[in-house]
Amino acid sequence: MPEGESRKTILVVDDEPEIRKLVGAMVSQFGYRALTADSGEHALTLYKNLEEPVEMLITDVVAPGMSGPMLADKLTALQPDLKVLYISGYDNTQVVQKYVVEKGHSLLSKPFSVEELRQKMSTLLSRPAKVKAGF
Repeated sequence: MPEGESRKTILVVDDEPEIRKLVGAMVSQFGYRALTADSGEHALTLYKNLEEPVEMLITDVVAPGMSGPMLADKLTALQPDLKVLYISGYDNTQVVQKYVVEKGHSLLSKPFSVEELRQKMSTLLSRPAKVKAGF
C-alpha cells in the first residue's frame, strides 16, 4: 500500500454475483477498500494472503458450503477484533436468531439502501473492539 494511504479494508462475501458487486461498489463509494469473495473458502484464502488487517467482514448468513457464521467464527479466531456485519434476506429464521442475534452481531436485512449500509458500517466501525475478558 502506498505510504499515507490508510483506507480500511472491508471483506464482502456473497455467493450471488449481483449482490457481491453491488455491496462491493457501495463499500468503495464510502471510501473503503473492498475485497470481494464468492464463498467462505475464497474469503479465507484472500484473508490469509493479505498484508493489512481487515476491519470488517460483510457476509451473507446463508451460503453454499461454508455459512456466514462459520466464516465469521474462523476469521474472528484469527482476528478477534474483526467487526462482522451479516446481510440476509432471511432475518427471522432460527439460523439468523441463533448465530447472529444471540451472539450480538449486527444484521442488515436485504434489500437495504446505500444509506442503511453506510449507517450500519459507520456504527460498527466506530465501536471499540470487544475485549475478551472474564465478564
